[in-house]
Amino acid sequence: MTIDSRQVAAGILEAVPFARTLGIEFVEVAPEADGGVRVTVRLPDSPAHHNHIGGPHAGAMFTLAETASGAVALAAFGELLDRAVPLVTRAEIAYRKPAMGPVLATARLRRPVAEVVAELESGQRPEFPVQVDIVTEEGRPTGEMTVVWTLRPN
Repeated sequence: MTIDSRQVAAGILEAVPFARTLGIEFVEVAPEADGGVRVTVRLPDSPAHHNHIGGPHAGAMFTLAETASGAVALAAFGELLDRAVPLVTRAEIAYRKPAMGPVLATARLRRPVAEVVAELESGQRPEFPVQVDIVTEEGRPTGEMTVVWTLRPN
């Protein structure tokens, strides 16, 4: 799988204005050894994003993680956009520890790309989970999220 990381980043930031509003930055878009995709995005520290304790607001962290998951979906299935639209069906987030300063979200596809594509080609509406780990810039875990996406045929 060949991934154009600049195209993925630009595509997400163009399609999701709220990600641009938060200033989300793309750190990495890369294939994984198992044929999957890994994306890391960064939420800069900004007082405009803070909650009542001075860290990033839960909504900003949710958006960061969801953006990373969307970039995984685009990187893995972008070649299918003429046939299917990627949509979130559900998401679950766990905030484990308060975060302070910039935070990173790293998302990974949890199903083989070929398996998802085969389901779409057989006329099904496949679903695929994307696991996201949220950490401080120092690497301290602060949360995790699972976003389940589908490919809705056009």
